[in-house]
Amino acid sequence: MSTTERRTMTLNLTEAEMRVLEALAEKKDLSKTAVLRQALRLYQLIEHRTSQGERLVLEDDRLAKKAEVMVL
Repeated sequence: MSTTERRTMTLNLTEAEMRVLEALAEKKDLSKTAVLRQALRLYQLIEHRTSQGERLVLEDDRLAKKAEVMVL
């Protein structure tokens, strides 16, 4: 399969999940498909880096606070 070939799938979301997806798409001025593609790329990057022993940490400079994100 070439990198430009598209495949279709059905995705069942709860009402709450669909609202989140629609809100993100509207906020970013993207299609829902584009938001999901970005989410997949981000998850792939996080999965790769954490499997290499790296940690994902969120930092709030205003509060001098850090929180490690646990990825399952």
